[in-house]
Amino acid sequence: MKLVVAITGASGARLGLKFVENLPKEIEAFIIVSKSAKKSLKLEENLDINKVLKKRENTYVFKESQIEAPISSGSFKTDKMIILPCSMNTLAKCAVGISDNLITRAFTVMLKEKREVVLAPREMPLSTIALENMLKLSNLGITIAPPTLAYYSEQSSLEQMEDFLIGKWFDLLKIEHNLYKRWK
Repeated sequence: MKLVVAITGASGARLGLKFVENLPKEIEAFIIVSKSAKKSLKLEENLDINKVLKKRENTYVFKESQIEAPISSGSFKTDKMIILPCSMNTLAKCAVGISDNLITRAFTVMLKEKREVVLAPREMPLSTIALENMLKLSNLGITIAPPTLAYYSEQSSLEQMEDFLIGKWFDLLKIEHNLYKRWK
């Protein structure tokens, strides 16, 4: 599988990194990191995203300004995309078709090629505008899956809560895993 993973500057960009770290080795990952995501990770986690992502094999990392990247074209076959976390700015651009950077361009390509896309908006509370944008995208076939916890898998730490969320996103993308305890 060829998977596009976009990490935007919403709070919780760490989830995007952890998602990538947990991807099975056979998945080819095309990662786009926004400037705001880098800033968010530095402020919230004191992390240099480039050092973390270089550890994973089968991974290609792009800046949001690299509009010439292969994933900006529909003729370059990718299978699925996730924007995790998805800032409200990126969500709004996706909803109205603005493709002014590699993240929104790759999204537009996935939409026009009718490929699977999951958006994980990270905001609370949600404004009416954000909800309208999510509804519009959902009506276009985009899966909206914010990081919402469930308690049946008995998480007792932040890491277990993150594993649950990543497992749910993996489920949506049909990626096998054993990150959380399933409902019996």
